[in-house]
Amino acid sequence: MGDGIFIGAGAGGAQPQTLELKRANRHGLIAGATGTGKTVTLQGIIEGFSTAGVPCFVADVKGDLSGLAMAGSPQAKTHAIFTARAAEIGLTDWAYADTPVQFWDLYGEQGHPIRTTVSEMGPLLLARLMDLNEVQEGVLTIAFHVADTDKLLLIDLDDLQAMLSHCADRADELTTTYGNVSKQSIGAIQRSLLQQRSQGAEHFFGEPALDLDDFLTTDDKGRGIVNILAADKLMASPKLYSTFLLWLMSELFEALPEVGDADKPKLCFFFDEAHLLFDEAPKALLEKIEQVVRLIRSKGVGVYFITQNPIDIPDTVAGQLGNRVQHALRAFTPRDQAAVKSAAETFRANPGVDVATAITELKVGEALVSLLLPDGSPSPVERTLIKPPASRVGPVTPVERGVLIQTDAIGDKYDTLVDRESAEELLSAKTAEAAAAAAAERAQNDAEKAAAVQAKADAVAAKEAERARIAADKEAVRQTREAERAAANSPWNKAVTSATRAASSSVGRQVANEIGKAVLGGGRASKAGGGLVGSVLRGVLGGLFRR
Repeated sequence: MGDGIFIGAGAGGAQPQTLELKRANRHGLIAGATGTGKTVTLQGIIEGFSTAGVPCFVADVKGDLSGLAMAGSPQAKTHAIFTARAAEIGLTDWAYADTPVQFWDLYGEQGHPIRTTVSEMGPLLLARLMDLNEVQEGVLTIAFHVADTDKLLLIDLDDLQAMLSHCADRADELTTTYGNVSKQSIGAIQRSLLQQRSQGAEHFFGEPALDLDDFLTTDDKGRGIVNILAADKLMASPKLYSTFLLWLMSELFEALPEVGDADKPKLCFFFDEAHLLFDEAPKALLEKIEQVVRLIRSKGVGVYFITQNPIDIPDTVAGQLGNRVQHALRAFTPRDQAAVKSAAETFRANPGVDVATAITELKVGEALVSLLLPDGSPSPVERTLIKPPASRVGPVTPVERGVLIQTDAIGDKYDTLVDRESAEELLSAKTAEAAAAAAAERAQNDAEKAAAVQAKADAVAAKEAERARIAADKEAVRQTREAERAAANSPWNKAVTSATRAASSSVGRQVANEIGKAVLGGGRASKAGGGLVGSVLRGVLGGLFRR
């Protein structure tokens, strides 16, 4: 269909509706109640983009979109319906064909793992994922800032857990620098982190991280590769699902260069169950979504929201969706009636179509369509039969999926998890170093205390030894005196003492005189003296023997 994607037409091929490739980056909306044909419409549009060489990304919520990988079959139960519809709208060249695909899965079960790092996710989206309040989000932002300042990589949830514990240890210091960092807030974040682990969010964080270039590829025939995210299990964690898709859009916005209005988009992004993106989203996140949707078109990316009710999309975002396909709505409740009214008011009026009435009367495979014209203005709304898809309507089998995964261009690039040194390891090493230093300091203190105790003991021992020496000296003196007294009391000493006393008392003076005379007086005295001295000696010896 030239430079556009054929969407459908009225009976007999009247009013054909073509999505202009040059305007495909102006985003779009596919809405309608369950069972009205949204999935088939989405499948046909994706086929058209792929054929035009435009890569696509789509979340496969129910598993049906995996059928894009296989050509439809004449044996399918929808064959007769599709054949008749193709004939009714004048689609003469319609035939079954496959579409090149790559399967992805956050859990790595039904496709290649998709991972990013905690740092790349950022505190705003993580706060959304973990359902944090403003205070807790502020503390999380501080943790990211500290990690950046200290050059600590936050790759997986273990790194974030270690970083939070590190901030708790430094809570007083960080409070002084950045504002209140309470251990209670950190504890609440850690509990939320534990809850995310239980929901499988840890599979999403790690390396190797997704290389966006792997989304922007074509096959050897020039067809755009359709990247299909297996989201059936992921839908059990709706916040993880919506946060992941918003992260992906944000990454595309930041990574891709400005291209303006190119001849065709570089990528078309399909967001199924779009209401999950906006449910309970805080103001800051809504502003980010609006900004990304508004500006990403200049990067050559078209964003298409798929939802049951058009009022699920906030007005600030809905106003930027230029291409619209509205399937039937059921006006059973006041909210449904408001949705019908809102849908009718958003289309460019067509005098031949009563939108408010037609929107409740549309049959399966029929829709109200308004697309941007080459000049950028919306076309008047038309009641349109949607073209039948060329690929299989329904999921591929597990065997088919396995073969497709093993034979695509991605190979095993993302299959093996890489755990390089990051915040957890570095903080653990610091903790170990601090513990070793503390242990060494304790050991040194203990050694110093032991040395002090030993020195005190040595001093006491020295004093005791000195006292013992003094006592020994005293004892030696005493024993010497005792010996002297004992010697003094011996018989010999007593005899000598007695004789000496006797001689000195009676004879002493005479002897002295005689000696004096002998010495001074001459021979006579000497002769007489000899007799006297002899008498004295005999007296002393006699006294000894008598005793």
